Amino acid sequence: MTSKLSALNEWVDQVSAHCRASQVHWCDGSEAENQRLIDQMLETGDLLRLNEQTHPDCYLHRSDPKDVARVEHLTFVCTSNKEDAGPNNNWMDPAEAHALMNGLFAGCMEGRTLYVVPYCMGPIDSPLSRCGVELTDSPYVVANMRLMTRMGQPALARIEREGQFVKGLHSTGELDPERRYIMHFPEELSIQSFGSGYGGNALLGKKCHALRIASYQARSEGWLAEHMLIVGIENPAGEVRYVAAAFPSACGKTNLAMLIPPEAYREKGWKVWTVGDDICWLHPGEDGRLYAINPEAGFFGVAPGTGAKTNPNALAMLDREAIFTNVATTEDNQPWWEGLDERVPATDWRGRDFDPKNGPAAHPNSRFTVSIKRCPSYSDQAESPAGVPIDAIVFGGRRATLAPLVMEARDWQHGVLVGGAMASETTAAATGQVGVVRRDPMAMKPFCGYHFGDYWGHWLALGEKLTQPPKIFQVNWFRRDADGGFIWPGFGDNLRVLEWILARCRGEVEAAETPVGLLPADGGINLEGLTEVPDMETLLAFDQAGWREEIQAIEAFLAEFEPRVPQALKAELERVKSALH
Repeated sequence: MTSKLSALNEWVDQVSAHCRASQVHWCDGSEAENQRLIDQMLETGDLLRLNEQTHPDCYLHRSDPKDVARVEHLTFVCTSNKEDAGPNNNWMDPAEAHALMNGLFAGCMEGRTLYVVPYCMGPIDSPLSRCGVELTDSPYVVANMRLMTRMGQPALARIEREGQFVKGLHSTGELDPERRYIMHFPEELSIQSFGSGYGGNALLGKKCHALRIASYQARSEGWLAEHMLIVGIENPAGEVRYVAAAFPSACGKTNLAMLIPPEAYREKGWKVWTVGDDICWLHPGEDGRLYAINPEAGFFGVAPGTGAKTNPNALAMLDREAIFTNVATTEDNQPWWEGLDERVPATDWRGRDFDPKNGPAAHPNSRFTVSIKRCPSYSDQAESPAGVPIDAIVFGGRRATLAPLVMEARDWQHGVLVGGAMASETTAAATGQVGVVRRDPMAMKPFCGYHFGDYWGHWLALGEKLTQPPKIFQVNWFRRDADGGFIWPGFGDNLRVLEWILARCRGEVEAAETPVGLLPADGGINLEGLTEVPDMETLLAFDQAGWREEIQAIEAFLAEFEPRVPQALKAELERVKSALH
């Protein structure tokens, strides 16, 4: 191979020798290659064929029961200076981490094939995209990376042109939880993952590259890598405006990315277009606006809770060419999970006869992997090399009280404070306590590859370069009434809030000023066509005493990241504080 690829060839040779791989296969991403891998996995039992009549080209993978989710406590950021990783990350000294991983990888691929997976995060011809190569011994990873990224020959050609790529090394090892680590070396632009076959730990293009490494890369190159969906809202005049939105888990992120407008809106010609559901790379454009690409090419979505009511668009794409992980199956071998329908499954996610005494039929973190192009609301702008211009950035959380349905930040600086203070209340009794407020800045707590103080500083610095920055908003779909019921209908009706947000971006509607942000003026949210009118007074209430407490809590939270909290952020907090008093 040519000299531009000599560094890649050398690395593959070194890894192959160290891991003692029985053979090396360079993936080209072709249909024929994919079929060979699927046939091989059907033979070994790594994949099971699902009902061909109802779900053609769909397969089920059951992972080891001890390997079903991201392992944040075993995920490390290895920077030469511990402070650079920040209190938001687990840190390990790079030399120590390399020694540990070298020991684990030694001889681990004996009798296995080493797959070389070149991939591109983002449209293959976009200057905003970045490439990587994952070396893995898992054919399941290869099949998923083919759906999740632009994988194969075109990516390799781009790597050859640029000579730059993020290095990812992965082995399932022996799936021993005691010998499981995910190491990130941001200064080397490399990732090493050992001992897990689960998507978030093994599909290195996803959270590892597209967020942890990319966030570090983005800071040095002057852009943002964010845990955000990208959605296009088309109004009756045919204009499409784009919104990027960050939500912690269990806050309806995928549902918003694939939102179906309420009937009254559909009749008038409103449409919603999906550009991405999870990750967003934001670059300043020459016109002073922010432009976004979705670095991914597919969805790695949570199955439970996906149903005809919550997300019909997601359901519509899961009847062909999908890989399901840890879902249950029905008597006639169709995939099933809680929230899908009223059928009773025959087999649970472990392959046992279903018995409610054993817990849910599908694992609560069971997944589907499918190409984004299968989504009925897919936007072809997802392949635009220039990205899409962002009018609004939205931060959301789950709060029973205090946080209004929607609030606009006064300016970019205030918006960074709103995002940095983002919080949700815990929902699952499994965590021991329900309703505890957990801060998750910009929904990046598990994914920011460096110190949060520096990250907020980078947001502020980037904002200064923009002559037309997006407006920043906060939303909360989860406000509750005195009886504990949700006040806002949510789902498709969230478009009513997005309509107000975009009208604010164009300066078309008024807002009421409060010390903490701008709220819709009376009648600002369109309620036409709603059978039950929600209590807008409570949804948009401003509780001065509650906000004073909140500001104190935010102050205490920011103090955890001293001495690196930007002065401008502290000044913004002081401004809000004095306005409240």
